[in-house]
Amino acid sequence: MNIKYTYLFFVSCFLFFGNVMNAEINQDNSIELITTKKEFIAGETIILEFRTTQKKTVQLYCSNSYGTTLVTSILNNNKLSFTIPPHFSSKRGVLNWKLITDEKALSGIIKIKPNTKPVSLETYIGPPSIVAGGKDYTMFVVIPTDNLDNPLPQNTAVAIQQQFLSKENKEEIRTNNLIAYKNIYSPLKSGRILLSSASSNLNSKEYTVNIMPAIGTNFKITADRNHNYADGNQITTFSTSVIKDSNNNIISDGSFVDFFIKNKKGNILKTSGKTINGVAFAKIIHPENEDEWAIKAYINGISESDEIKLTYKQVIKDFTIVFSKNNRNVKVGPLQSFMNQMIPDGLKVTLSIYKNGKLIDSIKKKSIEGFVNFELNANIYPNETYEIVISTAEINKSFNAKKLW
Repeated sequence: MNIKYTYLFFVSCFLFFGNVMNAEINQDNSIELITTKKEFIAGETIILEFRTTQKKTVQLYCSNSYGTTLVTSILNNNKLSFTIPPHFSSKRGVLNWKLITDEKALSGIIKIKPNTKPVSLETYIGPPSIVAGGKDYTMFVVIPTDNLDNPLPQNTAVAIQQQFLSKENKEEIRTNNLIAYKNIYSPLKSGRILLSSASSNLNSKEYTVNIMPAIGTNFKITADRNHNYADGNQITTFSTSVIKDSNNNIISDGSFVDFFIKNKKGNILKTSGKTINGVAFAKIIHPENEDEWAIKAYINGISESDEIKLTYKQVIKDFTIVFSKNNRNVKVGPLQSFMNQMIPDGLKVTLSIYKNGKLIDSIKKKSIEGFVNFELNANIYPNETYEIVISTAEINKSFNAKKLW
């Protein structure tokens, strides 16, 4: 019995002193938040203070949208002090903190608000060019910020001012999710819109949006030429009417216009020009033969013109051919135009050589001062009998059984 009571006595003492020691440890390690302020203005010094009975320093874990950091405490008179670094306290938003201890974790949040007075207006606009007509638009974005580059609070008033031609307009919008924005729709006329913003007597610089003409509508074409003869020398100039969009704006300079020409053989010719003040010009040389042209112009994938027709008259009715030097020198000409003048230089003349009905060679030359000379080299064309055909301006002259020696 004595042994039993002795054992119970020692067990009771052990439990009693164990509870006392645990209470002292818990009491020594207890930490209590003193700071009650939970909202600060960006840029203010933020100090979190805790009451404690322990004698060692503690670290504070801080986190916001810009990153994380650890702050070491300053222990003074049973008080732990943590000074939040400026690069955290100067940014608006929510700052999360948590004490790093072995005991029950202490944590909380601090709300950091921006200043209410802006010192700058971050302004963005784009695209810088839009198409007239009321469907296209550009977005004007304004972000009022304080002296620490923090966006101002929700519903901060921002005035949008715009000027176009003789009209001026002012409208107030408010920030939402840190920004204020407005869609600026294009007017019907082309021109330039001037924009600016203001908030709390702070004004932005001037911004410009170019209102470009819309795509061109169908148009007409005309042709201008000195005469209607197919001399292969003069130039025909095609031009468009003033090309406008659906809102009567002259289309942008530099718009590409293609002129397609179909001749009487069904071949397609092409010439092009770019618009200046809504009008495009393109040039093409006259044909060398009698021809009929059907001309139509296109702005690729956008609009087209009406079709016009042109006729070119034959200018060369006949020409002389002289063989000399054992028939190896062939002189073609004079080649005379519609007033019996020498045809301008550059008319194409072709000499074709056949043997037993088979084409051996074809020689092409251009006229100079109304004549063309062909030299048939003996090393190339042996002394034999050939058929020689000379063609120009759709006139063909054949010489059968022409002997070269």
